[in-house]
Amino acid sequence: MSGPGGPGTAGELVVRVDRERCVGTGLCAGAAPGDFELGPDGKSRPLRDTTAPSDGLSEAAEYCPVEAITVLDAATGRRVAPVD
Repeated sequence: MSGPGGPGTAGELVVRVDRERCVGTGLCAGAAPGDFELGPDGKSRPLRDTTAPSDGLSEAAEYCPVEAITVLDAATGRRVAPVD
């Protein structure tokens, strides 16, 4: 699933969750409820393959206590969040 322009559309982001690292705190779903949900196993997962930038999305990646979330620019692959 991706936006109308397909993957790599200008401004779109790719969200990845390392489900092995995820401990299911739910901070991501609280910060960006339109981008994350907790699955039946209690671990986070992105709601779509690509998404538009938002403050909540960046916060979700920054606040994850186990750094399980990575946000990448869909066009370039450059990491947007968390920032080093």
